Amino acid sequence: MARDTSPQCKQCRREGQKLFLKGERCLTDKCGVERRSYPPGEHGRGRMRQSEYRVQLREKQKAKRYYGVLEKQFRIYYQKASRQPGITGENLLRMLECRFDNVLVRLGFAASRRQARQLILHGHWTVNGRRVNVPSYQLRDDDVIAIHPSSSAGQVIRDATELTGQVPAWLQADHDGLTAKVLRRPERREIAAPVQEQLIVELYSK
Repeated sequence: MARDTSPQCKQCRREGQKLFLKGERCLTDKCGVERRSYPPGEHGRGRMRQSEYRVQLREKQKAKRYYGVLEKQFRIYYQKASRQPGITGENLLRMLECRFDNVLVRLGFAASRRQARQLILHGHWTVNGRRVNVPSYQLRDDDVIAIHPSSSAGQVIRDATELTGQVPAWLQADHDGLTAKVLRRPERREIAAPVQEQLIVELYSK
């Protein structure tokens, strides 16, 4: 299974903001953006030409890195979003938000998307009573998420819930029982991703 193995702190530095790719570490002084706020590489501190294409490309790269999706898969998401009724950019963000690994992070059951991906791949979660080990699985309305009865990751998950702020209104979580439910698909105003989706649409429309 393809996955991004590049240094995560460098990805945040490249985008010039925290993408919270390393969970608890991003909340401490060890965060790469806090320690070195300039882009990585020998030309990181130099002046960059801000062209329209560069701004659009950076926005797409930021979205890919934030959700942990590679280029080919991201393009497939965009193609599906463009065929759905409604606004393409909002459709794209909804599909990314409803990924199984992202929902676990929103619920507070994982400190980062990489940790959520690992928990899913190792079969620690079920959806509607069936074990699901696909991080990109698209959750739907009324899906019930629960920790697998034989899972040994209960303490790891409970530690992650301590870092959680507020669970989005489109989700319902029981942190004591380690269960949750998808109430509905999220509205654009409920998606906390630091992404301007219109720039991505403009890039792919060229």
